[in-house]
Amino acid sequence: MKQDVVRVDIRGILPANSGCALFVGNDEKVFVINVEPQMGTVIRMFLRDEPKERPLTHDLINRMFQGFGINVERVIITDLKNSTYFARIVLQQQNELARKIVELDARPSDCLAIAAAHKKPIFVSAALFEQVEDMSEVLERMNESGTEPE
Repeated sequence: MKQDVVRVDIRGILPANSGCALFVGNDEKVFVINVEPQMGTVIRMFLRDEPKERPLTHDLINRMFQGFGINVERVIITDLKNSTYFARIVLQQQNELARKIVELDARPSDCLAIAAAHKKPIFVSAALFEQVEDMSEVLERMNESGTEPE
């Protein structure tokens, strides 16, 4: 893999006034992506492997991937424009004849939910990682105060 990406994980999820704050990062830096409240709940459920009463949209997508022999390879948060993050999901389909890699534009929240469901790696473009504000101290204070970030 090219060195123009940085490996990150979802480090915490915190309900916020207008949605959920996803703390994404590594030991070097953590930044926040704000998502809709229900997406925060879905991502938390996938991270914790919580059972669901009925299949959710991302469960349906995962079953469709399985049905067509598609594997999630990774997700990449690529850019930030006008306070909106952009992301890509990289999929692989392989059969006895060929191997096909497809990269699709998708909302970061969907990419993170699918990565959490499939336990697949999350990356951020190196340029974006340098650009975002480090929120590590906020996450540390939340952890110290007993606020459950995930």
